[in-house]
Amino acid sequence: MQKLSVVIITFNEEKNIERCLQSVQDIADEIVVLDSFSTDKTEDICKKYKVNFHQHIFDGHIQQKNRALQLAQNKWVLSLDADEAPNNILLNEIKKLKELNFPKDAYFFNRLTNYCGKWIKHTSWYPDKKLRLWNIDKGEWGGKNPHDKVIMNSNSETSYIKGDLLHYSYYTIDEHIAQYNLFTKIGAQEAFEKNKKSNLFIAIYKSFWKFLREYFFKLGLLDGYYGFIISALSSHATFVKYLKLRELNKNAKNRK
Repeated sequence: MQKLSVVIITFNEEKNIERCLQSVQDIADEIVVLDSFSTDKTEDICKKYKVNFHQHIFDGHIQQKNRALQLAQNKWVLSLDADEAPNNILLNEIKKLKELNFPKDAYFFNRLTNYCGKWIKHTSWYPDKKLRLWNIDKGEWGGKNPHDKVIMNSNSETSYIKGDLLHYSYYTIDEHIAQYNLFTKIGAQEAFEKNKKSNLFIAIYKSFWKFLREYFFKLGLLDGYYGFIISALSSHATFVKYLKLRELNKNAKNRK
C-alpha cells in the first residue's frame, strides 16, 4: 500500500488547524505543516498531534506550497489549506485509492465552501474542482499568486473522485473584504508585470459582468442572502483589482 503525506501550510490558523489535523488522521501516514511564523497558537495546536512541524518566511503561496512538498517523505501527497477538511465520502475514496496503490497520477474532487456559517452550493464556488491528491514526481504547484494550482506533467493520467473537500472560508464579511483587498493588490501586481492595461471602462465592464455571471448564470441567487453578498463582493473585488492595475500603469508612465 502506498503511503500518503498530508501537507499543510499555515499562518495564524488557530481557528482552523485542529479540525484539519483531526480530519486526516485515518488516511495520513505523515502530516507535514509548514508555518509562516504564526503569532497565535497554531504551533502549540500542531504539537498536540503527530506532525512534522517546520517554519519558513512566507514568500508567496506557490513558493511556500512547493517548499512544503519538498519536506514530504512520501511521493503521494494530499495538499490542504488549514481551513479545509475532507468529508467522509472523500476520505473513503482516498482510502480505497491507497489500497489500490493509486492507479492514476493525480485526482480531482470538488470543494464545498462554508461562508459565514452557510454552505454555498452555487456561484463559481461550487462545484469548485480541485486537484490536491497527486504523485509529486509528476507535478508541482504553479499558476500565479494568489491563484495557485497544481500543474501536472503532460503525460500524466488524472481522474475524478467522489466527495467534497470542506472549506471553512470566512467567518465574517469583514474577513472576506480584508482578504480580497490583499488578493486584489497581488493580482494587480501580477497583471502589471505581464504588461496588462486597465482603465475605468474596463474596471466597470469586468465587474458588471462578474456580478451577472456569479448571481444569475452561476445561480448565486439560489444561495439566498449570502449568494448575493458573495456575488456583489466578487464584483467589487474585480473592480478594485482593475483600478489598482490602472494606478500601477499610471505611476509607471509618470516615472518615465
